[in-house]
Amino acid sequence: MQIHCLKLHGRRLNLEIIVRSLVIAALAVLVLSSQSLVAGDGLARMAIDKLKATHEAVEALQAELRPVEPRTDYTDYRAILHSHSHWSHDSRGQIEEILAAANKVGVKVICFTEHPASHYDYFRDGHRGLKDGVLLVPGAETGGFLAFPTRSIQDEKTDTPQAFADLVRRDDGLIFLCHLEERMDWDINGLTGSEIYNTHADVKEDKRLMASLVSPLTLLSLIPALRDYPQETFAAIQDYPADYLKRYDELCQKARLTGVAANDAHHNQGVRGVIQESGKLLIEDLLGKKVVELDPQKVAFLKPLVQDKKPGDAALEIDLDPYERSFHHVSTHLFMREQTQEAVWEALKAGRAYVAFDWIADPTGFAFYAEKDGRRELMGAEIVDPTGWTLKAVAPLPGFFKLVKDGQVIKEDRAREFEFAISEPGNYRLEVFQNLAGELRTWILTNPIYVRPAGADAAGK
Repeated sequence: MQIHCLKLHGRRLNLEIIVRSLVIAALAVLVLSSQSLVAGDGLARMAIDKLKATHEAVEALQAELRPVEPRTDYTDYRAILHSHSHWSHDSRGQIEEILAAANKVGVKVICFTEHPASHYDYFRDGHRGLKDGVLLVPGAETGGFLAFPTRSIQDEKTDTPQAFADLVRRDDGLIFLCHLEERMDWDINGLTGSEIYNTHADVKEDKRLMASLVSPLTLLSLIPALRDYPQETFAAIQDYPADYLKRYDELCQKARLTGVAANDAHHNQGVRGVIQESGKLLIEDLLGKKVVELDPQKVAFLKPLVQDKKPGDAALEIDLDPYERSFHHVSTHLFMREQTQEAVWEALKAGRAYVAFDWIADPTGFAFYAEKDGRRELMGAEIVDPTGWTLKAVAPLPGFFKLVKDGQVIKEDRAREFEFAISEPGNYRLEVFQNLAGELRTWILTNPIYVRPAGADAAGK
């Protein structure tokens, strides 16, 4: 999660002030006070009582989970499609740490999106292959895209976004629009798909939270929350991605696009204070950059932090976005028959995928499909002539289902299974929500099933 709480309004906050305030507030045992919750209010969700209620609601959902009779012969693989490692300038993540996080939360595929640089080739040097049960695919976040070429394009230059997309797709590469909030007017031909949720964008949208994080006392008040409810605190930023989905629905009117989640994982948000041989406390960010060095003998409120500690010991650690937390927050579920890059390509090009906020509940067993006379077509499929087709969905938990046709909600229901008889052409996708502590939170976002008029070809013409 790229929580830019340490870099607001175009400048880096004074971390010495933050650290001083953190310690003062910690000694005073400050906690975030309860506030009235409004939609999109991440700060209010971070109140201890709200986090506790959310945690209890998530635990209660586990008791309701039921196995689902398979509706397809594909296996549901949990994938991450936007993650950075040490190859990116703004991450120090080592592959061992990333693999451990993936295995802990059940991620089976990681498509890396490194920031390109001249000193390495993200395709040739990037992480690839099956390691410790996780399939790794090299790629880049560059020029407004998540790019997964099938060969090195390091030395090939393009002068427009369209030209770059054409270059990646030329040899069967995959390319997705990313950070839609920065390019809502882009209309690129030949895309594989688009992000329909981005964790970093979710943070930026919460203006109240961003403004409040300017206050060092607010930062400190989150320490008890991170200690007791780390995943729920991370997830407090999660809102329904209305703008992303609106633009996605518009783009799907022109071409089939696979919607994916963007974790934007870096593990680069936090600070660490280590006692030096001199007795001073060196504060660094998670990228190893020195923030400030303080002398506990001259700064009285630091003394309790270093008491009974020796040089080399950490006296202060605040870690906001470890990979495990980011990977558990959201992922893209791919329906594949095997754990190979070829199967990943097939699923993403076909749109056999859905986005799930896994921190709420494990969605394994969920399926959204169209059925007619025993024939089933999964998400991403194109159907010619709606006559006789019924849309169906099943989930391991009862949820609040919303069926969206061409960007408009046309049916809502609360159930474990959902049905809708198709009567007219359109792009149909499904959204599923869970009630957490009195608030409906997005759990699942599917790719569309494209229903064409009778007589149309596969492209809807």
